Amino acid sequence: MAHSEIVVFFCQIGAMLAVAIACGQIARRLGQPAVLGELMGGVLIGPTVFQAVAPGAYAWLFPQSTGIVTAREAVLQIGMLFFLFVAGLEVNLGLLRRRGLCLLLTAVLGAAVPFAVGFGAARVVPGFWNVPEGVNREIFAVFLGTALCISALPVIARILFDLGLVRHEIGVITLAAATINDLIGWSLLALILGTMEDGRPARPVGVTILLVLLFAVVVFGLGRIVARLLLRRSGNEPAWSTMFIGISGVLVLLAAAAAESLGLHAVFGAFLVGVSLGHGMTPEEEQRAHHVLHEFAISFFAPLYFVSIGLRTDFVRHFDLGLVLVVVTIACVGKVGGAGLGAWLGGMPARVAVAVGFGMNARGAMEMILATVALESGLIDERIFVALVVMALATSMISGPALRRLLRPGTKREPTERTTAETPCTNG
Repeated sequence: MAHSEIVVFFCQIGAMLAVAIACGQIARRLGQPAVLGELMGGVLIGPTVFQAVAPGAYAWLFPQSTGIVTAREAVLQIGMLFFLFVAGLEVNLGLLRRRGLCLLLTAVLGAAVPFAVGFGAARVVPGFWNVPEGVNREIFAVFLGTALCISALPVIARILFDLGLVRHEIGVITLAAATINDLIGWSLLALILGTMEDGRPARPVGVTILLVLLFAVVVFGLGRIVARLLLRRSGNEPAWSTMFIGISGVLVLLAAAAAESLGLHAVFGAFLVGVSLGHGMTPEEEQRAHHVLHEFAISFFAPLYFVSIGLRTDFVRHFDLGLVLVVVTIACVGKVGGAGLGAWLGGMPARVAVAVGFGMNARGAMEMILATVALESGLIDERIFVALVVMALATSMISGPALRRLLRPGTKREPTERTTAETPCTNG
């Protein structure tokens, strides 16, 4: 980049971070996830508001220079990778073995029902979705089902922590089922992207499924070995923190590069590294890792990334009220209905089962990342992108109040073992 471009790039990143911090703090004061404020900050500083109000200033701060755009996207890609890595650390695989039939039914129906609703909606009324030209309709239907079945583990963890539910059966079931949903969702996304090239099938589905499974096994196995051999706590706190950040960064970038080379998308590799390292650490190391990575990733990279979502399109121009209402409705009905039914069949009282469904309904940042990946890959257009982002925000805002109302004093909440959500990710 030229000298003048470097100056603009630094101003651009500084402005994005400043807006993210300010709007994130406002959102927290209003009792909402910081990611809501960060996204709104992006809308304010992006083409929706800033460009409309001050086109000259916007053109100077966000020029279309190839060098500046490439540098910004590189920073944002790293931010996305480390946010998915932190989300992977939230996954507690031990919970998946301890909750039995209730967990299994909640997780399976909580993913299968919304997936079926989304897939069916795309197949029954394909014209309503205005699928981009050249995109295979079957692949789009699978994507829409995936977008509706995924949950946002960091947001759910934060909500349950704020409500004091992380040690209770409700919290454990909700977090464990959301863990399974996330694993299913990101595996499906890897499968979708691995079978397409410019919106068209690129290789057999069976081959991609095999690649996804083999890649997951290799990353998970190597991650556990690294956690056990290299990340054991030393007596020197700064030394352990430095080593953890450095080794984690190397593993995330290598896994992301490997995933991209296989056509699976880098986020899948970063997420799996987080899952594997989190599973290989002791509870004390987990808590310290969360503290370290909040300082390293959540406070800098993640806000930049979520502000950038608001920069990607004009949310007013591409806002389709009908589409947004349909997406939000089928997302809530599918997730709350499916997860709630599973929890009820697993033996929970009806009111508590519905509460579990609303807890898993929060999509948050995970949905935004999935939508961004799909937009960049040409799977969806700006209309659907905006609808998915609005749905992610709406479901995250609904979950907390719904849980408070459903679990009013007197509702039975059995305490259970400690979960990793006691140190939650705050940006969700």
